[in-house]
Amino acid sequence: MAVAGDATQEWSALTEAAEQVDKTLAALPEPTRRTPQQRDEAEAAKNRARALRARYLDAHADTVYDRLTAGCTRALRIDELVEAAATAYPGLVPDADRLAQERGRPQADKEGHEIDQGIFLRAVLRSPTAGPHLLDAMLRPTARAERLLPEFLRTGVVEMEAVRLERRDGVARLTMCRHDRLNAEDNQQVDDMETAVDLALLDPDVRVGLLRGGEMSHPRYRGKRVFSAGINLKNLGSGDISLVDFLLRRELGYIHKLVRGLRVEGADAPWHSPYVEKPWVAAVDGFAIGGGAQLLLVFDHVLAASDAYLSLPAAKEGIIPGVANFRFSRYVGPRLSRQVILEGRRIWAAEPEARLLVDEVVDPQELDDAVERSLARFDGEAVLANRRMLNLAEEPAEAFRAYMAEFALQQALRLYGEDVIHKVGKFAARSA
Repeated sequence: MAVAGDATQEWSALTEAAEQVDKTLAALPEPTRRTPQQRDEAEAAKNRARALRARYLDAHADTVYDRLTAGCTRALRIDELVEAAATAYPGLVPDADRLAQERGRPQADKEGHEIDQGIFLRAVLRSPTAGPHLLDAMLRPTARAERLLPEFLRTGVVEMEAVRLERRDGVARLTMCRHDRLNAEDNQQVDDMETAVDLALLDPDVRVGLLRGGEMSHPRYRGKRVFSAGINLKNLGSGDISLVDFLLRRELGYIHKLVRGLRVEGADAPWHSPYVEKPWVAAVDGFAIGGGAQLLLVFDHVLAASDAYLSLPAAKEGIIPGVANFRFSRYVGPRLSRQVILEGRRIWAAEPEARLLVDEVVDPQELDDAVERSLARFDGEAVLANRRMLNLAEEPAEAFRAYMAEFALQQALRLYGEDVIHKVGKFAARSA
């Protein structure tokens, strides 16, 4: 068994507490069948272990990370990192078997083992050594994108389940195409989006990126374009939204790549920067709800149809709206941020306040032409250099890392909050 540093006694106490959690849970019925007393018993055992886990990682996160990454010589993505930690440090984070058992259950019937992943990742991201290394690992191209790159370079088109990518006239055109569910986000959508962003950034013939929603087959919006309905609440209620593969990968993966660019090394890396960046334009048809509105905060230019609206209903749903709490005030100020995030205020594109979030508001029939004009304006080397400097000034990497460290744990806790489970359960029942 691996033990970090001289922390033998601390490690022993942690593993004993983790084993006691297993014994306690094994003696109890499923979470939804427990009495209040049994729920308290389970939570007390978990909290004892979590307190020891947090204390251990506060003291030894760098030593643990150093061992898992061979002295920061291995670039592990967050899914690979938690898997390696589960093998090297049993009891520190849930292993693959335990997560697989949880994945097959509705959210209400899970034990919340992902919270232990949140404790671990908070400690890693807090570290001034491990945290930046992990962020850079997450900015590297995915293996899937590298496999698809030759095909994309040859054909200029990649069709995925949730996203269609096409290169035309130097523009990487990403179209979200979950037509039957209003582009609601789930694990698959995050995987497809990161793949598409990677390909756009890796292709030397792409100079600008565009994100837009495709036409829907959903009965209420059939034949109309829609940007995004945000997180798939039905999937959240059924237990199919994960902390690592969705909530954290989304923020540390493709959305962060939209801001910072793609980290490349070796012969492909430019001498002046390890990051390949490009300007990005977004066009909003219909609505940008939740995760859709969060996305707009990292684009260089945002257009919206005059009948569109934006909203961040995460507080009503019980979760945290990604990195919006970090970025939103920069655009609209603290008062409007609280109205939108805490009270669920909807911002219509036609409202004056929308101009704080949207650069151009145009008639729906004129949106196509307005998009093409904006793409032409953002095709230039000076644009690229200046957006890099703006992003450095507006969103320092250290400030982003500090936010993500706390987000890793707080969002994990929210996933298993009783209010969240109740709300998404009701949503899933209505959608059945």
